[in-house]
Amino acid sequence: MKLRVAVLGAGHFGRFHALKAAKGPRTELVAVHDADPARAAAVAAEAGAPAMELDAAIAVADAAIVAAPTRFHFALGQAVLRAGRHLFMEKPLAATLAEADALAALAAERGRVLQVGHIERFSAAFRAVVAAPGRQDAVSWEAMRAAPFRPRSLDVSVVLDLMIHDIDLVLTLAGEEPAEVQAVGARVVSDHPDFAVARLRFPSGRAAVITASRVSLAMERRLRVLGREGEMAVDFLGRSLAVLRRGGAEPVANMPAHGIDRATWTDHDSLEAEQAGFAAACLDGVPPEVDAAAGRRALAAALAVEAAIG
Repeated sequence: MKLRVAVLGAGHFGRFHALKAAKGPRTELVAVHDADPARAAAVAAEAGAPAMELDAAIAVADAAIVAAPTRFHFALGQAVLRAGRHLFMEKPLAATLAEADALAALAAERGRVLQVGHIERFSAAFRAVVAAPGRQDAVSWEAMRAAPFRPRSLDVSVVLDLMIHDIDLVLTLAGEEPAEVQAVGARVVSDHPDFAVARLRFPSGRAAVITASRVSLAMERRLRVLGREGEMAVDFLGRSLAVLRRGGAEPVANMPAHGIDRATWTDHDSLEAEQAGFAAACLDGVPPEVDAAAGRRALAAALAVEAAIG
């Protein structure tokens, strides 16, 4: 049995979703919809599925993937859930917490899966971080995500565009929500902040500093984890992970009993893994790895960062 999927939103990422759903071992792409009929037709033809109006696309599907701009998430999500279909919502879950709560309540009421598209949870890199020794002893996280300017996703700030990825990862690693949020940022080329630096303080006393920029000179993606036993340094683009800890394999001069463990990973298709998880949730009843509650936590922290920037 395959999950019949409609993709709502045929932009940059919606196209990728449509192509993956068309080839997925447990998914069948049955419709593509977009506010721009020409764009929907082009993506539908490439993916080998029909382009349809919204109501028709939802009607022929078991589930829908919403990959439209954030301001349309709530209306599209409501339409999908009210029709009794499962919902995959690209991040962020919604534009406001009230909208996120309403979608979560509607999914629960209708007994439908609601998965949020925090794709980094499904990456080989993050799985390597989770499996690394000493992660549980962390007291501080520093995350950096920077990219050169691209005229895309400018309807939202860099916080909801890029930073929310690392917010979700840090909240997952911390296992708690921030008690205090401070942030700075500025508008450079758009009507919303294009770079931001946020400091999160957790009830346990632990802290995180998260930096995101979409007006950077070069790509950069790093994570640094400081703990009572040592340090973890991750270069996501270079696919390298090093952990300084007691008993590490490579001795470190002037640090008795400490050494470095090094690791790398083999990348896999994160979008494919994410869609496979959604199909399993819909067809097998497996709890989604990134459910509505997780999406809301990331959104709440992201909105707090935006509010702190002002």
